[in-house]
Amino acid sequence: MDEWYRMVQTIVEDIDRHIRKRDDEALTLSALSQKLGFSEFYISRKFREISGMHFRDYLRHRTLAFALKEVRDTSRGLLEIALDHGFSSHEAFSRSFKEAYGRTPSEYRREPAPVVLRTIIKPFDCYLIRTGETNMASSTDEVKAYFVSIPAHKYLHIRNYESIGYWDFWQKQSAIPGQDCETICGLLDSVKGKLDDMGGGEANSGAGQIMAFINEPTGRLCSWGIPLAESYGVRLPADYSGEIPKQMQIMDVPEGEYIVFEHGPFDYQTQNQAVEQKIEEAMKNFDYAASGFQLDTTQGRVFYFYHDCNRFWKYVRPVKRADREA
Repeated sequence: MDEWYRMVQTIVEDIDRHIRKRDDEALTLSALSQKLGFSEFYISRKFREISGMHFRDYLRHRTLAFALKEVRDTSRGLLEIALDHGFSSHEAFSRSFKEAYGRTPSEYRREPAPVVLRTIIKPFDCYLIRTGETNMASSTDEVKAYFVSIPAHKYLHIRNYESIGYWDFWQKQSAIPGQDCETICGLLDSVKGKLDDMGGGEANSGAGQIMAFINEPTGRLCSWGIPLAESYGVRLPADYSGEIPKQMQIMDVPEGEYIVFEHGPFDYQTQNQAVEQKIEEAMKNFDYAASGFQLDTTQGRVFYFYHDCNRFWKYVRPVKRADREA
């Protein structure tokens, strides 16, 4: 089973790569069958078993997600976008687009409200499927610690006052209609102007989506002895005035000082736990007294968590100068 989880992971990564390259011929079960050495029927069956979706449905919705961002972010003609993404005509594109998002491409371009996009699936996710890591490897990189000042911004998010960690957060949110991981990540993926969006293909900090902990007296007491609410969302410009999805909330985050604990790129499947332990140790052992700063536990301050194995893992924690009154 582990082999097929990894194989489906490779397939979905290939799908994104070929969509970006406009390589329609590679986006077929026939091409996958030749590449992997299994029949089209068997690949299709295994893909559905692991992802919960038919291969062709996943491919269509993932292609539409890429196309929607071009409709939203460029002035290219809709027919040109349609043909570039494998649709035979403007009409075929509009029909599929409306079936998926409830409006035509031209209607969406005029009013780009948040919609649920098909984000890339994660067949092999040691957080969400609880398989743990295989062939555990250590990390040789060191954790850097440095201070930054972050300008005022907005934070669009959902939050939970009882969850303990990423997996538990999504388990609890999935019991709330419209707040499951797939729906929320899909909605956030469609929001324009995310401050941390580096164009990543996955629903993580590379695409502007981040976990955060909000200092809240009514939240659970975390292992650091601070009452927190866990949240998931995106940072937006301070002047953001777009539509807010009904299941989300938005807050103003004032300019503030933060300490960053950062580890460089790592292998997600084999080093995730080792990197997490290393960062936890660095945060625990940091000498705040020598730095002239202390953690700021003021209500409403936000502690951001960036997890993008291709770039870094970092915690961004709010601080204040030690000589400043609370």
